[in-house]
Amino acid sequence: MKKRSLAGNIGLGFFALALVLVAVAFATPSWLVSDYRITGANLDRLGLWSHCFRSLPDPQDPYERRFFVGCRWVYDPFTTGYDKIRGFLIPDFMVATQFFFTVCFVCVLISAILALLYFLCCGPDMQRFVLLVTVMAIILLVAGICGGIAVIIFASTANKKGWMPGHDNNFFGWSFALAVIGSAACLVSSALFFVDAYIQKKKKDEMKDSQMRFELEREVKA
Repeated sequence: MKKRSLAGNIGLGFFALALVLVAVAFATPSWLVSDYRITGANLDRLGLWSHCFRSLPDPQDPYERRFFVGCRWVYDPFTTGYDKIRGFLIPDFMVATQFFFTVCFVCVLISAILALLYFLCCGPDMQRFVLLVTVMAIILLVAGICGGIAVIIFASTANKKGWMPGHDNNFFGWSFALAVIGSAACLVSSALFFVDAYIQKKKKDEMKDSQMRFELEREVKA
């Protein structure tokens, strides 16, 4: 009973991969990027929480008297006029993407605490080990589903005409790719932990049965 299953060990590896990828994707601004070969592009790159522009004209000013250059946090309160174009920078689909991927990120962080308990403190011989593995599997399932919803929303809406200028020369960047892989890794890790929970529960049931048979045999002999 002291040995962890192969599914649990592999699930832990997939979880470590998911943790790194989701965290990096959450924090980096390369979900949508402009083709670097286009010198006159308005967009440089953007992420969930920051935007980088080469020269973005104010979408609310038809005379284009104000331009936004450089990288900024999407909720930057200091740049003049930036708050007035926030509705343009963060449309409804971006809010949905931010929400679902934040849920994914938070679930992964919670799972990281449980994974430390799983790896360092708890063993299959402990009473609540199966519960720990099951809870971790459920949280990672939620993370994978929410991450998947976020990347699907972003992929289907972010590069359409009518939002960021130069959409024909924009493409999904490496941060988006990490988000996709990280969400998939969450689902794989969840499935493996469900398998591990089933295996450990089966082992516990078999051990209980063997103990009961041993007690019965002792009583018969006595």
